[in-house]
Amino acid sequence: MQIKGETSINKLILLFVFDKMEIPLSERTLIDMCTSSNDWMNYMDCIVLIHKLLSDGFICEIPNKYDTLYTITPEGRESLANFYINIPLSLREEISRFVKQNSAKFRTRQDCKSDYSLNNDGTYTVLLRILAPMQPMLELKFVVPDRKTAHNICKKWEDQAAELYSAVYDTLID
Repeated sequence: MQIKGETSINKLILLFVFDKMEIPLSERTLIDMCTSSNDWMNYMDCIVLIHKLLSDGFICEIPNKYDTLYTITPEGRESLANFYINIPLSLREEISRFVKQNSAKFRTRQDCKSDYSLNNDGTYTVLLRILAPMQPMLELKFVVPDRKTAHNICKKWEDQAAELYSAVYDTLID
């Protein structure tokens, strides 16, 4: 339910998403949630409004070594509290339902990073990370024989990271 040409309502939609997610969000996550996964606003409006909310002081950047994260400020919360009623009820309900059903997926996608690189000997080094706001919670780095294996590991990482972290933690702590 895209609201065309309503900049103030689209700003409120972004603030409402921050409020419902309750975690700092990357620009990629916001854009995915508001444009690709849903039709709450168009892509270009979303990008412009993120930076407008930042310059107006309604959201702020959180320093992060791996990705810029944004969070709602007290001013943003106050503005949302005063004007959230301007967001159509059906859209507020849709956003709330979507966040409830998908917040874990977006959090995992944002917190689990993977990459691989070619080594001089033709093998590949795979780097898997689970990120926390200030420092990595887990980093795994290992060598695999070929690109296909490296690529497959990176594809599976997002879905398997929590279980692997739990297994490593339990094994080492107990």
